[in-house]
Amino acid sequence: MIQFISHYNERYTYLDSIRLALDGGCKWIQLRMKKKSPEEIMPIALEAQQMCREAGATFIIDDHVALVKEIHADGVHLGKNDMPIQDARELLGPDYIIGGTANTFEDLLAHYKAGANYIGCGPYRFTTTKENLSPILGVEGYKNIIEQMKRHSISIPIVAIGGITIEDIPDIMQTGISGIALSGTILRADDPIKTMQEIIDITQKYKK
Repeated sequence: MIQFISHYNERYTYLDSIRLALDGGCKWIQLRMKKKSPEEIMPIALEAQQMCREAGATFIIDDHVALVKEIHADGVHLGKNDMPIQDARELLGPDYIIGGTANTFEDLLAHYKAGANYIGCGPYRFTTTKENLSPILGVEGYKNIIEQMKRHSISIPIVAIGGITIEDIPDIMQTGISGIALSGTILRADDPIKTMQEIIDITQKYKK
């Protein structure tokens, strides 16, 4: 599973970034527009959602639970300072996807019990797209979390996130996690579409 987290730079807008990821074969898009109001996000979300539907991709919005419900996006991703997962589940009901950000097994366990569908676990290493970064995990951090999940008989998809490059992917996937979330690695690439295709090919080798 490859998740693309939308971002922008001097070359690409949010929608450009999503289009590139979809053209590269990504089937899971998260629209993440920190410090923007729902009114600013809405028109971009509607266009991004249409693009995802045409590509057969899952469309998730970061943080904004009410907006997710209003436009019938596929789900929401909630960070540590966003609405609690339990509250979001009560508002959205059982049919929406809810993901939560975790840095420790304790975070993961709380999200699991609250009804999350997947966990965005990180950061793998330092990343410039996040403020107030939690302690970095590295490969050993993922191994420890997967081991604790096994001990507690917990099964939930875990997606690694945070400064991940193509070269990191084999080692990360061998820890037993479910997938990778990327942003800057795609947008900084000389050929973002080709880079996304390459990343998908690499992760396919580690499918359980």
